[in-house]
Amino acid sequence: MDKDASERRVVVGVDGSQSSYDALRWAVRYAGLVGGTVEAVAVWELPGLYGWSGPAVDMDVDEDEARQKMSRELTDALGADTAGSVRTHVVHGNPADVLLRAAEGAEALVVGSRGRGGFARALLGSVSQHVSQHASCPVVIVRSARQ
Repeated sequence: MDKDASERRVVVGVDGSQSSYDALRWAVRYAGLVGGTVEAVAVWELPGLYGWSGPAVDMDVDEDEARQKMSRELTDALGADTAGSVRTHVVHGNPADVLLRAAEGAEALVVGSRGRGGFARALLGSVSQHVSQHASCPVVIVRSARQ
């Protein structure tokens, strides 16, 4: 991921959840206020990839599918014009680790919170909790009003 020190970058994690779409919209509004650019990061992992046997699927197919899905989701969440101004990255790895690396030198890291209702709604998701404790920049955690 390109990290030009002279520009103000707002990094946002996108995972297909409603709260990540709300985080994406928040990141776009904030970047507009500070004159920055938005970098949307989607992270994918293959279950069992690190087990005893190799993966039984073509890893390139999953990455291509993830890129296409992300493009559709950005257009649905932001509209075609705004989605076109967002830089996108689809990265294989651990979501929290990838987001922390992407946010190095960023103006802010924006993530959604994926509470599940009741008492669990008051808790942060594991990724949002991890990045809030370890990021080198301010972290904004956006909770969807529609949860």
